[in-house]
Amino acid sequence: MAKQAERRAATSEAILTAARRLFGTQGFAATTMDDIAAAAGVAKGAVYHHFKTKEAVFEAVFDAVSRDLVAEIDRTARAEKDVLAAMVAGTQHYFAATAKGPTGQIILRDGPAVLGWERWREIDAQHFGGKMPRALSAAMEAGLIAKQPVAPLARLLLGAVTEAAVACAGRTDIARAGAEYARAFKSLVEALRLRA
Repeated sequence: MAKQAERRAATSEAILTAARRLFGTQGFAATTMDDIAAAAGVAKGAVYHHFKTKEAVFEAVFDAVSRDLVAEIDRTARAEKDVLAAMVAGTQHYFAATAKGPTGQIILRDGPAVLGWERWREIDAQHFGGKMPRALSAAMEAGLIAKQPVAPLARLLLGAVTEAAVACAGRTDIARAGAEYARAFKSLVEALRLRA
């Protein structure tokens, strides 16, 4: 029984690894279940056994990419002096990561289209989007910003970050655009900081 569970887990992992690579490089629309099966080295039926649809495979990949991105952001943010600086550094990393390559393809280009905005936001709220309200609450508790309702402020800042990341993804000068949006986000966050 344990060996069978290990085989199932290994097959599922192979499918997700292959799908992540394919979705990241060629996009959701250009990737077929046959492509995923071939890249994973499994039969197409095995893919359907683990995931009922290509959209289900994509959602699992999206969740994994989001989780990995947040781990990277956390490493970047830990080096900062306070929670507001950590928010800025983490958001700069988010812009850089989602504006290019496979992460940008999966998170921004295909994510909203494949999952729909509502589901995209639900998954994001478990990862990057969920960090914003917690960070703002911590900043309020630390006396860095004025106490106020967290949810509206978090939604406004998160909306700004998401819109900026989408705008970056559509530009040819991604690195420059990301730096510009990161500076603008820093200005927004620093404007909230209470002055002694």
